[in-house]
Amino acid sequence: MSYNFTTPARVIRVSSLLAAAFLALGAVSLGVGAARIDIIGLLGNLSSGLSLSETDRAILFSIRLPRIIFAGIVGASLAVAGVVFQALLRNPLADPYILGISGGSALGGIIGIILGPLIGSWGIPGLSFLGAILTIFLVFGIAGKSKDPGSNTLLLAGVIVNAFFSALIMFLVSTSSGNNLQSIMFWMMGDLSTAREEQLWVSGAILACAFALVYYFSKSLNLIVTGEETARHLGVPVEKTKKVLLLAASLITAAAVSVSGIIGFVGLIIPHMMRMVFGSDHRLLLPASCFFGASFMLIADTVARTAMAPAELPVGVITALCGAPYFIYLLRRRSF
Repeated sequence: MSYNFTTPARVIRVSSLLAAAFLALGAVSLGVGAARIDIIGLLGNLSSGLSLSETDRAILFSIRLPRIIFAGIVGASLAVAGVVFQALLRNPLADPYILGISGGSALGGIIGIILGPLIGSWGIPGLSFLGAILTIFLVFGIAGKSKDPGSNTLLLAGVIVNAFFSALIMFLVSTSSGNNLQSIMFWMMGDLSTAREEQLWVSGAILACAFALVYYFSKSLNLIVTGEETARHLGVPVEKTKKVLLLAASLITAAAVSVSGIIGFVGLIIPHMMRMVFGSDHRLLLPASCFFGASFMLIADTVARTAMAPAELPVGVITALCGAPYFIYLLRRRSF
């Protein structure tokens, strides 16, 4: 496998193009919704010295803009995590939830919904994040007890832990009613409507730090994918690198899931799409997946909040409707 065509100039060019696409989509998304706003006309008025009305200001800067940024952060986080999991676990079906992180995060979030005002505004994302982190340590702890703590063992440990948490979730769902039950079901299908400024800063900071760490190891990741023995001979500390990258991908997933709920298929299909377009060099694949994942989530969320306006669909419904057919297409092509 050759990575000779990936140069810093190409990485910057592709990243800039995809970032510009996200910004353009964001500008379009600002104008659509239950209350439509003519963004071009609005810019013209501003250039003429006219000011925004209080209603337009509230819609644009208090509701839509935070949600656009939030969608970008969540989509980018899940896509980057999907790249790492598919590479390290050598499993094309791997996604950010493969290690049971979704189960642990969902369990924590549901407990937060049930406790309600007793735990404050940060209760649901806080307990959700805590559940995901505890799941990470539990899965790694179970896999570490094995005589062969490799990728297959991690996958099996994740499946077991996820199954256990799913049983607990079903118990909590079956014993809930009223508003709690509706909130639980909506959150489990993905919800970006609760974006708050503090959450944007926290999840954005975690994404930036985790991406920087993962990208630092992008060359090592290329070598590990081609063969662990080859990577060892070339001086890569394989086991240490795998643990660092798996932990970083798990943390970035935990941060995204804890504030958005369960959103499927993003971390599964985005890496595949970018790999088909730009190849398997992680020096380019990681930033491409990051920006395209952000754009994909933005489009999905825009459709979710406008398709049945003024009512909203869970964004996870839209990603599943897009992801399932694409996944079938991948299977038919036997591309993996």
